[in-house]
Amino acid sequence: MGRGWGFLIGLLGAVGLLGAGHGGQQASETAAQRCFCQDEVPDGIKSASYKYSEEANNLIEECEQAERLGAVDESLSEETQKAVLQWTKHDDSSDNFCEADDIQSPDAEYVDLLLNPERYTGYKGPDAWKIWNVIYEENCFKPQTIKRPLSPLASGQGKSKENTFYSWLEGLCVEKRAFYRLISGLHASINVHLSARYLLQDTWLDKKWGHNITEFQQRFDGVLTEGEGPRRLKNLYFLYLIELRALSKVLPFFERPDFQLFTGNKIQDAENKKLLLEILHEIKSFPLHFDENSFFAGDKKEAHKLKEDFRLHFRNISRIMDCVGCFKCRLWGKLQTQGLGTALKILFSEKLIANMPESGPSYEFHLTRQEIVSLFNAFGRISTSVRELENFRNLLQNIH
Repeated sequence: MGRGWGFLIGLLGAVGLLGAGHGGQQASETAAQRCFCQDEVPDGIKSASYKYSEEANNLIEECEQAERLGAVDESLSEETQKAVLQWTKHDDSSDNFCEADDIQSPDAEYVDLLLNPERYTGYKGPDAWKIWNVIYEENCFKPQTIKRPLSPLASGQGKSKENTFYSWLEGLCVEKRAFYRLISGLHASINVHLSARYLLQDTWLDKKWGHNITEFQQRFDGVLTEGEGPRRLKNLYFLYLIELRALSKVLPFFERPDFQLFTGNKIQDAENKKLLLEILHEIKSFPLHFDENSFFAGDKKEAHKLKEDFRLHFRNISRIMDCVGCFKCRLWGKLQTQGLGTALKILFSEKLIANMPESGPSYEFHLTRQEIVSLFNAFGRISTSVRELENFRNLLQNIH
């Protein structure tokens, strides 16, 4: 599609292809079959002399590397800076029904995502585990007595823990089970990104990024993760289908004549909208969309409370992401969290979307610029994960 297509990806995110999940967990199967997320746990402090050891020196080097790789390139071209000012003026004059909380914050920054791709940064270990642990423990409707399998911050893991967890999970209503699967899918997707764009070589002359098969196996191999890896990849596909469905549902919002992807360039804006609608119509034609009608189909009061719980939990997850020590990890974590939240907002607003006026302001349903950017970039990321799973499957094909 040429130059316009590349520009649209820069604004909204890339779109990948749908793949199928894969298989078993037996030790006799190939590595490719076993995979389809458990973080690798580094050695802890073993003695008082640890800080003088080789391990400690390596840890210091890893911390320095993580700080360097996790830094965000905040540079914007002069043309982009002028465009951002125009975007802000345009958005301020619009009827934003649900504006992002921090968009007017003096600490808010505009970041060019093309200059800051999501990839391995060296951010790992207890700090990273704690972030995900809090996300799961505080937001997935789970009592503290129920422990997640293979949680690196929980002791006494084993088959009994796994069975207890999944027995509890199956006892939840379909909406709460879906919430957990979405968070697990997001976690798995991020781990796929980091394994696919891993720093393989770092010298003063050049950096080499690529697929780290060992890292992928440690996170997703059915044997190495005691069956958790394939489950989490199934959740990744579930997340993909949810976001795909949301994009098919929101098509009428973008089709309205009054909607524009405002950049200040009328010709480019028209081309971008044309390309966007082509993508959304292609998504709508997908024959196997997820059926969300079983969600919130019970008692109206209970359904309303569940919807509000979902909204509050996603807002809390976004706040937790603010605690991520790596700036680039925080950037992409928040972006994908908000994108998923926006997808759920769309799925829960089907009647509001259907009743939108053909022209003029839409007061009942509205998406802010930040929500639109997050929605498409999040879908671009999960689409990339699906594509990378096929790449890893091919790489693992001959490994036993």
